[in-house]
Amino acid sequence: MTSPVPQPGDAGSTLAPAALGQPASTPAVAGSDAVMTTYSRQDIVFACGEGCWLTSTTGERYLDIGSGVAVNALGHAHPKLIAALTEQAAKLWHTSNLYRVEGQERVAERLVAETFADRVFFCNSGAEACEGAIKTARRYHFSKGRPERNRIITFSGAFHGRTLATLAAAGNAKYLEGFGPDAGGFDHVPFGDHAALETAISDETAAIMIEPVQGEGGVRVVPDQCLKGLRDLCDQHGLLLILDEVQTGIGRTGRLFAHEWAGISPDIMAVAKGLGGGFPVGAILATEDAASGMTPGTHGSTFGGNPLAMAVADAVLDIATGKAFLTSVEAKALRFKQSLAALHDEFPETISEVRGRGLLIGLKLATEVQPAELVKAALEEKLLMVGAADNVVRLLPPLTIGGDEIAEAVARLTRAIRRIARKTP
Repeated sequence: MTSPVPQPGDAGSTLAPAALGQPASTPAVAGSDAVMTTYSRQDIVFACGEGCWLTSTTGERYLDIGSGVAVNALGHAHPKLIAALTEQAAKLWHTSNLYRVEGQERVAERLVAETFADRVFFCNSGAEACEGAIKTARRYHFSKGRPERNRIITFSGAFHGRTLATLAAAGNAKYLEGFGPDAGGFDHVPFGDHAALETAISDETAAIMIEPVQGEGGVRVVPDQCLKGLRDLCDQHGLLLILDEVQTGIGRTGRLFAHEWAGISPDIMAVAKGLGGGFPVGAILATEDAASGMTPGTHGSTFGGNPLAMAVADAVLDIATGKAFLTSVEAKALRFKQSLAALHDEFPETISEVRGRGLLIGLKLATEVQPAELVKAALEEKLLMVGAADNVVRLLPPLTIGGDEIAEAVARLTRAIRRIARKTP
């Protein structure tokens, strides 16, 4: 059987506190003391945006290739999304899930038509989608008379959200510190260790959960043959395969969902970020069988699938499901990566590797350079990027980025790297 997990050289890396390019010890910047200090924020306030550009309250324009951490997949202030939201806002905002929601049924039917799924549950974020996926897998085995099968296998370097359960799923000690006993039911294996994965499977295992590309974990791609191997392994042992496509979904890799590259289907999938194009939307997709345990009363969300969210998600799907749109993402990704490969050749002392899939791109930096340094240098060039673990900086541009904007982003990134190179001994 094909090894179901890749074999990176640094399989033991974990997600650092500087996941957004800021060291955990960075003092809070100027701002309101009323806001809880759970983020080390950059001292910028943005007033408006258009496409790939953001304008600060001081009038400075920034080229945004972070997309709100892969959320603004269609850029800022996309006219189709504005129209959909404005039209719906004048009609109805919220009724709750005690009643049928017309837009929710329409978007669910579209997602079913475009994917492996038969059933969809709507929520508000990636963390909620991942938490719901975990519940769905456990409930599935319970409903089949196997309540002992409640453990989920996950991988080092994973990031599935900030709830207690999703933090426990990822198993990052730095993120779990201080929050009491870990939520149980997760078995963590090193990213890339096939033998450890096989050993971890037991009579209590319910599912395997993985990101097709680890985003926060350092833009580490799971090769297609490894996803196929995971599908085979789940089928062999009667496990459910859960894919976390919160960051990789809605066209980010050049397919509507990243697992399509491998020609496989999960049993359950978590989706969010790009699905709302900036409006909070999450979803759990599942096959009829995998969703069979989710009966009335087993799960819920007050705001999930509300009319505003569904109007925007419907408009996003109008654009993201187009074949020409997805083909354009591939072409843009190729152009971007070719330019970044040239940067790697020019600055090997700063960039050690260009990695990723589609427009989910990672620059692995040399040991002497920290992601926060490059993020800061880029900020000085009015370029917005996002840090990650494994000493990586992420480039997550809007999927609507143009050729001239790619060239401009590379030019600004080049100047930022030169700033770093001058400081590095």
